[in-house]
Amino acid sequence: MKDFSNETRAGILIHALPYIQIFRNKTIVVKYGGNAMQGEDLKKAVIEDIILMSCVGIRAVLVHGGGPEIETMLKKTGKESRFINGLRYTDEETMDIVQMVLCGKVNKEITALIEKTGGKAIGLCGIDGSMLKARRMKSEYDLGMVGEIEQVDVSLLNSVLESGAIPVISSVAYGTGADEGKPLNINADIAAAKIAAALKAEKLVLMTDVKGILRDIKDEATLIKSVTRPQLDELKKEGILSKGMIPKVDCCAMALDSGVRKAHIINGCLPHAILIELFTDEGIGTMIE
Repeated sequence: MKDFSNETRAGILIHALPYIQIFRNKTIVVKYGGNAMQGEDLKKAVIEDIILMSCVGIRAVLVHGGGPEIETMLKKTGKESRFINGLRYTDEETMDIVQMVLCGKVNKEITALIEKTGGKAIGLCGIDGSMLKARRMKSEYDLGMVGEIEQVDVSLLNSVLESGAIPVISSVAYGTGADEGKPLNINADIAAAKIAAALKAEKLVLMTDVKGILRDIKDEATLIKSVTRPQLDELKKEGILSKGMIPKVDCCAMALDSGVRKAHIINGCLPHAILIELFTDEGIGTMIE
């Protein structure tokens, strides 16, 4: 903002004021992962957005994945990745690596970056406090140690939020049933949606690598900026939703059906995409309500 006048800077702040007032003391869950985690400048922009949200009184919750980091570690160990219908097959050896990377390396790097940038964060995974309890996913294909969330306990999360800290959560769950006490791999979008529902969040924000829902996947000018929950079903029937977008839209629908007020799908590869979506009239992605 060094090229902006003081009046312009003040105008930007005043423009954001109504949104800050609306969202103060409300919970917003952000799913962070994929390409948005690549590059130091982009990481810094995401973390600054989350810290600013916290500073203006928003109960910000950050749920993260880490597919590229997992892939890198698997290659280093000579372990071949295997995907079935877009989901990673997770045997016990792979699960060890997933847990090490997500709950250890990625989680603590994000937590440390928030602290370094002036925020207060506590790194957690779904196993902590039995926050996420899951059973192995029921599927016609054997996916190994991939879980379906059965229960979300947000008591630990609420304690962290009430302390003024930002919870940073990796999507590894506490196994139940035959896998009692074992870690299970959870899709981070689904984990974020379930957590948002359990917290009765104002918003769920999914960061992806496209602008949002497009009527024509090859034309970014066809971005659908706002859509209602019933219209999602119509878009699916019309075949407008691409294969990669369907799981994200399904997560948003699940969150809305469970009491989350609004969901957003935004391009996390654009600097400060979260702030632009939440604190401007125009937004940057697709809002679903």
